[in-house]
Amino acid sequence: MSRALSIAVYVFTALFFAVFLFLPMGVTVKEAFNDNGHFTLDFLQWVFRDRLYLEGFLNALLIAVLSTGLSFLIAFPLAYCADRYVFPGKELLSSLLLVPLMLPPFVGAIGVKQILGPDGALNVALSKIGLMSLDAPVDWLGEGRLWGIVIMIALHLYPIVFLNLNAALANLDPAMEEAAANLGANRWKRLWRITIPLTMPGIFAGGAIVFVWSFTELGVPLVFDFNRVTAVQIFDGIKDLGDNPIPYVLAVVMLLFSTVVFAGSKLVLGRSDFSGQTSRAVIGRQAIRLRPWQGALCVVLFLCVIFLALIPHLGVILISIAGDWYQTILPETFTLQHYRDALGHELTVPSIANSLKYASAAMLCCVVLGLGIAYVVERTKLPGRHALDAVAMLPLAVPGLVIAFGYMAMTQPGEFMDFLVYPDLARESASQTPVTDPGFLGGLWNSLKGIFGFLLGGLIRDGDPVLLLVIAYTVRRLPYVVRSAAAGFQQTSVTLEEAAQNLGASPLTALRKITAPLIMANLIAGGLLAFSFAMLEVSDSLILAEQRDHYPITKAIYALLGTLGNGQFLASALGVWAMVFLAVTLIGAGRILGKKLGALFRY
Repeated sequence: MSRALSIAVYVFTALFFAVFLFLPMGVTVKEAFNDNGHFTLDFLQWVFRDRLYLEGFLNALLIAVLSTGLSFLIAFPLAYCADRYVFPGKELLSSLLLVPLMLPPFVGAIGVKQILGPDGALNVALSKIGLMSLDAPVDWLGEGRLWGIVIMIALHLYPIVFLNLNAALANLDPAMEEAAANLGANRWKRLWRITIPLTMPGIFAGGAIVFVWSFTELGVPLVFDFNRVTAVQIFDGIKDLGDNPIPYVLAVVMLLFSTVVFAGSKLVLGRSDFSGQTSRAVIGRQAIRLRPWQGALCVVLFLCVIFLALIPHLGVILISIAGDWYQTILPETFTLQHYRDALGHELTVPSIANSLKYASAAMLCCVVLGLGIAYVVERTKLPGRHALDAVAMLPLAVPGLVIAFGYMAMTQPGEFMDFLVYPDLARESASQTPVTDPGFLGGLWNSLKGIFGFLLGGLIRDGDPVLLLVIAYTVRRLPYVVRSAAAGFQQTSVTLEEAAQNLGASPLTALRKITAPLIMANLIAGGLLAFSFAMLEVSDSLILAEQRDHYPITKAIYALLGTLGNGQFLASALGVWAMVFLAVTLIGAGRILGKKLGALFRY
């Protein structure tokens, strides 16, 4: 790739992030502190004085802290055993640990409600052994819904911490621990004083992602009917978005707090003596082959975690094939009718088609942008390339709820980006004579909006959020492709490109015919992950898709849960389809990338 083309890629991607990442956040911040054109902090102060909103923020914070801590407690022993020891089925069990990533936690919450509800399987089992009467059942998800949310999120997100810890432990220099042992430190002291501090980069890299993810989680509280949390309060506030500044303020609070968390983690890592290259292994660690009974303990540990993490998935699967499941441990009858009904339902089939359309377009955008960004970062010396890399990973740190809310705000009718959703309206407003002089820049932008509206009018109808959803999915899932492509460039020697150029090939030809085929496996893995996670995106889908004709899969599942009759069964059947699809994708990407899969979840 020539220098001019590299600069063009750099400028284009920088503009892309400026418009579709920073601008939505800026719009949200502007509306939060705007009172009839004047800057004000009154709305922000009012939110923290209002008991309801303050409780929602504290609950969101508590969920994030508890979910992150529980995820670490689950992941660290597993990562330590996987790195240090050899035991039967290690590779298979390590792969099965990633299974919880294949289903959005709010879908798994359907199965948990069926198991832990007043008439659920757990209470029935307890009544069978005489520990409870069904006349006075325990509502495990009643007052304890917050803990139910925490457990659901932790069982879904611990693989992210596991992947980062596994990579951090693999990079640890065994000479550091050996030196401590020679100085008399026992195993537990070495773990506390040497191993854990040296793995802090992995802990923060995975923990920070889990913290922000759980802090802004929307789906699980919605399914559990837990409204006293900030994410749900923002979602409910969309109904009166034009007249109510509070949703904007709540979104800004989430954004500011997430920024503080990530800035703090970066600051801690930057000042840590253990975060530099001195902790990287210079010699390989020899894994210890355990005795049979010790290996059996490791296997039991892995199986227990996998079983607990699979309970929500098993619940969803059982609901999807249950003919009748009321006050019994297992369904009394089984049927595949729900799958047949789902394929013929007026909501499910269009939602599958919509998700395929949105996710496919987003995947193509991610691959093109991700390849360009990775090339600029890994193959050029352009100033600011590392800043571009950091910005490309920023969507992992920015709450998806905030980005989606910003898109919603800036595409309302009459707003400056409304042509993305309302092309006909934008074209008509641009053709009308304004009441006041908009100035040169304002007039130029109105003219451009008219042109955009004319071009897009032939592609989408007014109110169709297809472009907005594709852009949102692209921004949210682009980090996976960037990291995957960057890993491919790092593994491919630059001398191959130089040799091709010495034989007369242009830089672009060398990239197309030499490098791109060599890193194709990485591009496929990153593209598959981007596609799959876009198919199951929650925050963007719930907020941006407002009309039934435009529902993606996750919005259709949520809508079905609120319908009477067989809505729960159809939602579960649709969830199982999504689960199988993402499982195949994750397995394929994991086989291609191996341990580098963890790098996709670092900011």
